[in-house]
Amino acid sequence: MSHPARIEIIKHLSASNSCCCREVVDRFDLAQSTVSQHLKILVEAGLVRFEPDRQRSRYAVDRAALAEISASLGALVDSCCSGR
Repeated sequence: MSHPARIEIIKHLSASNSCCCREVVDRFDLAQSTVSQHLKILVEAGLVRFEPDRQRSRYAVDRAALAEISASLGALVDSCCSGR
């Protein structure tokens, strides 16, 4: 998630059920190879699901994974800031 483009890609995918790589490329000013690399990293991190299709492979946010990360970060913030 360290790259700003990955956060924007996550936001874009969150706004739809799924997208193909081309749709993400068209949305951002990035090369297809760059978008593919970002999507690969997001899939490997478990934040995005890859759904192979005959015509075009689709990518979708793994909402359960994002909810888990959100809960973990919330707990971390609570534990760090509760003593203030």
